[in-house]
Amino acid sequence: MTQPPPPPNQPPQPPPGYGYPQAGPNPYAQQPQPPQGPPGYGYPQQQPAYPTQPPTPKRKLNAQAVIIVSAVAAIALIIGGGVWYSSSSRDGQADAKSGDKNSTAGTTEGTGTTEGTGGSGSSGGTDKAPANTASKVLFQVPEPAVGADESSVTVVGSWLTDTVYAKSGNAEIVGYDPVKGTKLWTVPLPGPVCAASRHTTADHKTAILYEPAKPTKDKPYNGCSQVAAIDLDAGKELWTRTVKSGDQSINFANVTISANTVAVGSTSGGAAFDITGKSLWAPKPTDSCYDAGYGGGEKLVAVRKCGAYDARQLKIQTIDPVSGKVLSEYAMAKGIEDASVVSTNPLVVAADINRSAGDGSGISDFFSIDNRTGQLRTKISAPGDRYAAKCEGITRIEYCTKLAVGNDRLYLPTENHDGTGEYSKTNEIVAFDLATGKLDGQRADAGDGYTISPLTMDDGNVIAYKSPPYDKGGQVVSIDGGSFAQTKLMENPATKTVRDVESSMQPEYAELVYADGRFYMSQVYARKPSSTGESRYLVIAYGTK
Repeated sequence: MTQPPPPPNQPPQPPPGYGYPQAGPNPYAQQPQPPQGPPGYGYPQQQPAYPTQPPTPKRKLNAQAVIIVSAVAAIALIIGGGVWYSSSSRDGQADAKSGDKNSTAGTTEGTGTTEGTGGSGSSGGTDKAPANTASKVLFQVPEPAVGADESSVTVVGSWLTDTVYAKSGNAEIVGYDPVKGTKLWTVPLPGPVCAASRHTTADHKTAILYEPAKPTKDKPYNGCSQVAAIDLDAGKELWTRTVKSGDQSINFANVTISANTVAVGSTSGGAAFDITGKSLWAPKPTDSCYDAGYGGGEKLVAVRKCGAYDARQLKIQTIDPVSGKVLSEYAMAKGIEDASVVSTNPLVVAADINRSAGDGSGISDFFSIDNRTGQLRTKISAPGDRYAAKCEGITRIEYCTKLAVGNDRLYLPTENHDGTGEYSKTNEIVAFDLATGKLDGQRADAGDGYTISPLTMDDGNVIAYKSPPYDKGGQVVSIDGGSFAQTKLMENPATKTVRDVESSMQPEYAELVYADGRFYMSQVYARKPSSTGESRYLVIAYGTK
């Protein structure tokens, strides 16, 4: 009997152990449990349980250079009164030291921006459809070799400028020609990158966290204690810093950039440096609260945690990136353990209240907050069985996937549902008004056999990726912010070898970047070669030009 074709839109399993290493003597136990790949169509049907909560601590790229980091964070929510703060102290934290007063925000995201400019309707995106939307493979980069004492290694972080596409490798960052894929420069590191900023400064500098040494059999994890700034244009490391708690280096969980400030967070508190390397603030031993992490970009927003586990009080603070002064604060209801920053301007955060999402997405609700006054504008319910965005707010405060913010709206994909064809699945993108919390009544359909995910904003338009059926290539589309009309920008080759690579780098567990007719997909995790000898790639780049 003739066998039916395989179900469409069924990406392969992502690598086991995705994310940060789970083993090793990490005193902070900060690393998130790696998400597993979808067992069937589209998005994951089953997600891992949340990691154990850490103990209470002792103490421009432009719109054409846009990047999205996958596996991004869930954001804290809960209705509570916003409080206006004009003081320079932060729950007992001493005033931060002033740095160079350069207020130019880095408007391009090293790994992708979800921020818009506010307002309504479409301003007309900068990315226009080419005469021929059929793409070709520009280049592929093989996965880096994994050492004898490593079963896998994190390779999180990718950035795009006008002159370079940069990507983390195994204990290095490499700059590639964005069209040819030839190596332009290499920045070697003593250990693997464990977190990367989603933003850059206006002159294309970014920040990373990395381990001080490579893993060994006896010591598979060396802590994420090294903070470094990287000049993406020059291809060099500008400086490396550590922050001490007593005589021990703090292990940080997240890093971001706003204006010229590099901010890092942890269960021991937050710290910040000017892009020149000058210290701006650091955790104080007397602090009763701590900055678990920061969201960057146009503004700097801290997720500050107070109180013991199961009695947590989260505060969402918009702060001055130079002085650390609190400009406004929103106090979330007690009991919310984790929050993530989806966007800093407008300010949107997400959280899984009482773990009610039920799907491991880290999102049950979004909070739209006025970051001038700290007042709640509206709360948006986003049940996990209806919407498919994902955040990882337990430690990675700023990492969310499959959503975008712009036009004073939140764009979300629906969960997959049956299409019209046999075995087919499909979904839509819908928009919530950030002033009212209501759906605006429009939707962008993926098309039968495709599933659609927002990537970022291009002025007033949404750039989205369509995961394809089993026999087609993926697509990149622009959705008009006013009419919701779709314009196809790119369709990838449907040959099996190319499809196999593309299907291994889906939005749930990869980094996706689209800009000016080029599309970059990359892994965040490299593994040892399998016994089958299959070819695996770190990066695949497509172009229509």
